[in-house]
Amino acid sequence: MYRFLDKHSSALLVFRLSNRWFTFRMDVMAMLVTLAVTIICVFTKGMVSTALAGLALSTVNGVCVFIPFLMRMKSEFQSRITSVERIIEYAYGLSSEAPREIPETRPAGPWPKNGSIDLREVQLRYRPDLPLVLHGITASINAGEKIGIVGRTGAGKSSLISTLLRICELDSGSVLIDGVDISTLGLHTLRSSISVIPQDPVLFQGSLRYNLDPFDVHSDDAVWQALEQSHLKVVVQRQEHGLMSKVEAAGENFSVGERQLICLTRALLRNSKILLLDEATASVDVETDHLIQATIREAFKNSTVLTIAHRLNTVTNYDRIMVLDAGRVKEFDTPTVLMSTERSLFREMMSATGVTSVEQMLALT
Repeated sequence: MYRFLDKHSSALLVFRLSNRWFTFRMDVMAMLVTLAVTIICVFTKGMVSTALAGLALSTVNGVCVFIPFLMRMKSEFQSRITSVERIIEYAYGLSSEAPREIPETRPAGPWPKNGSIDLREVQLRYRPDLPLVLHGITASINAGEKIGIVGRTGAGKSSLISTLLRICELDSGSVLIDGVDISTLGLHTLRSSISVIPQDPVLFQGSLRYNLDPFDVHSDDAVWQALEQSHLKVVVQRQEHGLMSKVEAAGENFSVGERQLICLTRALLRNSKILLLDEATASVDVETDHLIQATIREAFKNSTVLTIAHRLNTVTNYDRIMVLDAGRVKEFDTPTVLMSTERSLFREMMSATGVTSVEQMLALT
């Protein structure tokens, strides 16, 4: 909260200071004009009557007061009308998302039951006037598989994950989960069926329990069990108020590692058949990384897991590795096969970390 207030105050200070600077400049100009008219009246006193000189000075003084006021009002109007333009743009200019619910296409019973994913010629661009970021990606992911997604910066890893949540609609192609085309589903139906652990953990101001179970659908026993699985139970027990401990805005009273483990606990409670990790361990220490990976291997052994890996050693024990480059799938096979293949992109990336053989790679797991 205080961070947002500071940002608002900083912007307001700049706005006020620029207004004062503008007013000062206009006042200086008015003073110079009045001075010029006064000098003219003095040097033409034989040709200009006293009454005419007084009228000239009075008129100039009135104009010099009115024009700065008018210009100040004009500048303030321009700055204020920007807010109106933004409101109009947000109200009428932005395209809305797909419907939240579509009862006609909602799968009967729990969905997905297995967690298989089929990508068929997936192409994605963020705006109609921008180039494609994903180019015809086709891949089949079996139910329960653990898939590591690797690639250099800008390869399209996060874009691929976003297609599963329909954050951006596809330019062409389709994504099927358990044989159901996700473009036919309501967004709530789709997104509530998938768990996500992002790189930057999201926590809300309130109680710890609210952050773990915001819709209050789980018992305290289930919450404590999930905390034990994520190795956070001892940390929470040390808190004076336990599950009702206060969480500050953005979780600032917890370390980065603890915030990430809280997000992991939230995913454990949901127990979805599909889990997405978008570089979830990129900002945490190695110990927390190991805790998260161990929990995922145990708790989500029957779920399909897609992990965008920052540390390659976190996915060397996965079933398959998908290597992306410039929005295309360059390699998709087991870590052992990719590491054994000459000129493999995955092998090059592992070699850059000092791992040059299959034996060294397996020793990391």
